[in-house]
Amino acid sequence: MTRPLRVAVIGSGPAGVYASDALLKSEREVSIDLFEKMPAPFGLIRYGVAPDHPRIKGIIRSLHKVMDNPNLRLIGNVEIGKDLAIDDLWKFYDAAIIATGAVGDRPMGIPGEDLDGSWGAGEFVGFYDGNPLFERDWDLSAEKVAVIGVGNVGLDIARVLAKTADELHVTEIPDNVYEALKKNQAKEVHVFGRRGPAQAKFTPLELKELDYSDTIEVIVNPEDIDYDEASENARRSSKIVDMVCETLEGYAIRDRQGNPHKLYIHFFESPVEILGEDGKVVGLRTERTELTGDGRVRSTGKTTDWDFGAVYHAVGYKSDPLPDVPFDERTNTIPNEGGRVLVEPKREVPAGEVGDEVNASTNAFVTSLYTTGWVRRGPVGLIGNTKGDANEAVANLLMDSEQGYLNDPVAPEESAIIEELESRGIRYTTWEGWHQLDAAERAAGEAEGRERKKVVEWEDMVRHSRGE
Repeated sequence: MTRPLRVAVIGSGPAGVYASDALLKSEREVSIDLFEKMPAPFGLIRYGVAPDHPRIKGIIRSLHKVMDNPNLRLIGNVEIGKDLAIDDLWKFYDAAIIATGAVGDRPMGIPGEDLDGSWGAGEFVGFYDGNPLFERDWDLSAEKVAVIGVGNVGLDIARVLAKTADELHVTEIPDNVYEALKKNQAKEVHVFGRRGPAQAKFTPLELKELDYSDTIEVIVNPEDIDYDEASENARRSSKIVDMVCETLEGYAIRDRQGNPHKLYIHFFESPVEILGEDGKVVGLRTERTELTGDGRVRSTGKTTDWDFGAVYHAVGYKSDPLPDVPFDERTNTIPNEGGRVLVEPKREVPAGEVGDEVNASTNAFVTSLYTTGWVRRGPVGLIGNTKGDANEAVANLLMDSEQGYLNDPVAPEESAIIEELESRGIRYTTWEGWHQLDAAERAAGEAEGRERKKVVEWEDMVRHSRGE
C-alpha cells in the first residue's frame, strides 16, 4: 500500500485518543479521523470528572499533545450510527476502532429504583459537568441524601452534594449548575457499601480529599472497620488498599470536628429497597452483611430503614449499543477478542465439545472493525488499562493490515469524507474549532476570576467552534 492507512476512530475520550496515539507511534504511515458525537472532544474527561478535580483534568494536557499531530484530525458533532452509518465508513477507511465509552447507569435491580428522587450517578454527573445531553436544573431540596456505591464516582457525588455552591464556583461549573447548588439543602450525605473497607474501590487521594473542605465532616462508624483473612491479605499485597484502610480508620477514631455538613461512609450495608410514598423517595432499607473470610459477605438478616429524601446509585456505568454493531446485552459491551470485534458473543465450550471446533464455527470476526476502552471490557480499570487495551487492538489491526485482511476503500482521500459530510449538511467541528471554544470558555471564566466557565448549550458550542 503506497498511501497512508486510513482509520476512523469513534469516540474522542481517553480510549479513542490512546488508540490514535498507538497508531501514530507505529511504523506505519497513518491518517486518522477521530469522530466525536459531541461538538467538543475528550469525552469522560470533560463530562465525567467532578469539576473540583483539576489534577485529573490535567490529563487533557497529555491528550492535547496527541491531538496536535497533523496526521490526526478531529471531526466533531458527528454521531456514527445517526449522521453516518458504520457501513458508510467503509467507502473512506481501511478500518474503524470503536471507543465510545460508557455513560449510561447500570441499574441496581432493587424495588423502588424508579421512584422520583432516585437517580443514577451518570445523570447527576452529566448535570453538574454541564453536559448538554442532561438536565439543566436539579432538585436539591433533600436534607438527607444517600449515595450507593463505594467507588470514586460515589465519592464525587457525595462531595459535590456536601460542599457549598461558593466552594464550587471557583471551578468551571456553568451558571445553571451554580444557581442549582445554591439551593442545595443537604446537611447529611450517607455513602453505602455492601462489603468492608478493604473492598472499597476508592483511590487514596480521592478519599483524603473529602477532608479538605472546612464545611464537610467525614464520619465512619468504628464498628464498620472490620477485616477478614482475605482483607488482611489484600492490605499486605496492595499499598493502595492499605492506604484506603488507614484513611478510613483515621476517620473512624478521630473526634468530631463540628463542621456543618456531615458525610457518613457506611460499610456492610447492602441496599435492598428504596422506600417511597406517593411515588417519591422517603428512605432506604439496607441489610447488614458480614465478612465470610474470603473477602465476600453474607447477609445477617438484620435490616435498617433510613430516612432520605433522595438516593443516588453509583454502582457502575454501562455502554450503549451502536446501530449495526454487535453488542452483548448481558455485559453491555461489544463482543471482541483482543479488540477484534466478534460477530456475536464468544461461546463457552459445552462439556464434551472440542474447544477449537466450537470456536472456529462460532467466533467469527467483523472484518476491519475493532474496539477499545470501556465499551470493550466494561467500566473498570484506570488509565493504564485503557492504554493497554488500545495497544492490543492497534497491534491486531496492524497485523491484519499486513496480512491483507482490511477493507479496501474506494475513496481513501482525506478530502472525501469532508465532502460527504458537507453534502449531507452536517455542521462538523474540528480541532481548530475546539481551540476557539476553549478560548471562549476561558474568556467567560476570566471575567469572573476563574480559569474557565463551561459552555453548556449544544448550539452555542457548535457556534463557537465554527466561528459563526
